[in-house]
Amino acid sequence: MTPNSELRVFSGSSHESLTEEIIKYLKIKPGEIKKSKFSGGETYARILENVRGQSTVVVQTCTENVNDDLMELYIIVDALKRASAKSITAVLPHFGYARQDKKSASREPISARLIADLLTTSGVSRVITMDLHSDQIQGFFGIPVDHLTATPLLANYISSKKLKDLVVVAPDLGRAKTAKKLGDRVGAKLAVIHKTRPEQQKAEVLHVVGEVKGKTVVLVDDMVDTAGTATRGVETLRALGCNPDIYFVATHGILSGPAVDRIRKAKFKEVVITDSIPLSKEKKLPEIKVLSTADMFGEAIKRNYTHQSISSLFD
Repeated sequence: MTPNSELRVFSGSSHESLTEEIIKYLKIKPGEIKKSKFSGGETYARILENVRGQSTVVVQTCTENVNDDLMELYIIVDALKRASAKSITAVLPHFGYARQDKKSASREPISARLIADLLTTSGVSRVITMDLHSDQIQGFFGIPVDHLTATPLLANYISSKKLKDLVVVAPDLGRAKTAKKLGDRVGAKLAVIHKTRPEQQKAEVLHVVGEVKGKTVVLVDDMVDTAGTATRGVETLRALGCNPDIYFVATHGILSGPAVDRIRKAKFKEVVITDSIPLSKEKKLPEIKVLSTADMFGEAIKRNYTHQSISSLFD
């Protein structure tokens, strides 16, 4: 692509460093935008260049400040829409509210559907995201959704370690499909931790289905939030006689609340995450390895712009 391309990529405030890397990959100029907050807390955004008739992209991930991140995204998209952009693609490396994708109890909202509706209403014409908590969220949209996966990135990294006697372990039944895909790529067998969750963000391990004794374990999940599920799983796996050097891989490193302390105490060999969410200095531990997703998102943006297949990225 050329610097004079009609594709314009704008950055929200939540992950500007990732946007910079995506723009470098695309070899285009960054979109000019002003973002600020009024003293009363309201978000303001203004596009500082002509985007009439152009294809535009907004990169905004969801961090712990998810409500501010989403509100800023809606406002940037609205500004682009009113500036007559031809198309507006929202790149959401981490999709906020994805865990609220169904009613688990009476009188609960389905917040993931609400976010999908708000994105569409604001003017988004396409969404690019990665490793949704559940695939069904794609069906909440009436616009195209490109659902990328970090599995190839994670698998390539694990393969580079040349580990022996591998078993990929899913922390619950919901992650079994993801764990199987990773296991197939690295040539490992599958095991599943069967657990119950008596209340939100509290997990109780029951037992492990599959052989882990004497094996090198790669625990896999879509996200690390409070790290309760992962660290409790580690206790069970070590009690069953696995190799004490346990690897934990996940796409989204939210690392909220007690997560950092729990990871430190669990003594993982490595915790491998992507940069879908920026990792602050206080959350950086020696055992945490962060993989870049910039090339993947950059290539997906490029292929959308040039009308090429995205699914072939993962073949």
